[in-house]
Amino acid sequence: MKATLATLAILGVSSTAAFADGHIAAGEKAFSQCQTCHVVVDDDGNTLAGRNAKTGPNLYGIVGRTAGTVEGFRYGDDLVAAGEKGLVWDEETFLAYVQNPSAFLKEYLEDNSARGRMSFRVRKEEDAANLYAYLMSIGPEGEAVGEATN
Repeated sequence: MKATLATLAILGVSSTAAFADGHIAAGEKAFSQCQTCHVVVDDDGNTLAGRNAKTGPNLYGIVGRTAGTVEGFRYGDDLVAAGEKGLVWDEETFLAYVQNPSAFLKEYLEDNSARGRMSFRVRKEEDAANLYAYLMSIGPEGEAVGEATN
């Protein structure tokens, strides 16, 4: 971890930098499809992305969060069950989920009747990786990396 932060400090982090396995600028562009349902609002109430949509949960701090745990948001039972089983959003789980929420939950829960309430699917793995990089860059994780590079 220290080596990664040191490398980022040497290279600097810009809006076009690679972050995780995606590209932040491409992820920001791809997020325009997500903002129909999602918003990214930090702990101080600042809207970082989106248009205050409430169909989906706030995505601020999604990286490292247990699935189905944004306070005040009403999740589907299967996503809550996945969180209770230990699902934490990391790059691998995020990419798989956004590309096919129901298939992911069926496999994760080992339950063929499991369904995700998110109807949108990110078609390309590259786009999903870019979204992850963007959300990571504007979440508390990205702020910590930004502080380390200053």
